Amino acid sequence: MNASELRDKTPDQLREELTNLKKEAFNLRFQQATGALENTARMRQVRRDAARVKTVLNEKAQQAAE
Repeated sequence: MNASELRDKTPDQLREELTNLKKEAFNLRFQQATGALENTARMRQVRRDAARVKTVLNEKAQQAAE
């Protein structure tokens, strides 16, 4: 997922995507705690994707305020 793909989405779609990423991050943390996590790099990827979504949401909010 890259920022240009996210900028094409509506704020509602971005919020839904952020919710899904947060749920996935929680599940990955739970798997890591129980020792069932196989792909540890996915945690970093999900965290960064969530940050990208938040950044784009803030950009859209700032544009709407202007």
